[in-house]
Amino acid sequence: MKKSLTLTALALAAVSAAGSFSAASAETSAQTCMIIGGVAIPNFFAEGEGKPIIISAALTGSVQVASGKILRQRETATGLEMDMEHYFGRDDGGAIQTKDTSVLTAIPGKPGRFMIEINYHIQPAMSRGTLKGYSGQFNSYGLVDLRDPNNMEGLVRYTGEICKLT
Repeated sequence: MKKSLTLTALALAAVSAAGSFSAASAETSAQTCMIIGGVAIPNFFAEGEGKPIIISAALTGSVQVASGKILRQRETATGLEMDMEHYFGRDDGGAIQTKDTSVLTAIPGKPGRFMIEINYHIQPAMSRGTLKGYSGQFNSYGLVDLRDPNNMEGLVRYTGEICKLT
């Protein structure tokens, strides 16, 4: 009987402590989160050897416009890896800037065409308007056709959740 009471007391103490911890955590880290997602149709503009490739895109969904730059690219065993930055804007005046890494996997039998995956990281203090204070990351995946330097294009789906402290 004494062992049973001791276990019960320990269990109640643990539950009580967990409840106190949860309440304290909720008070100090209240945040507002927003699901974002949609589709982007990027076009790529090569400006010459040694210069970044510029990206311009129309988007549907949570964000309406985007632009960006491919800063560096490296060949990998399966395709390419790129360092990028993007600027996203919404119709309501919100905007964010991201620094990104993309992985392009070559499609077998289709030279110059790649599956692309991008991980976008919102840069601290680089959100404006209705998106001011939001941080976090989101992702995209899709296809790009880089065969013709004068007509590079793609189609990607972006999705994720971004948050701000309230």
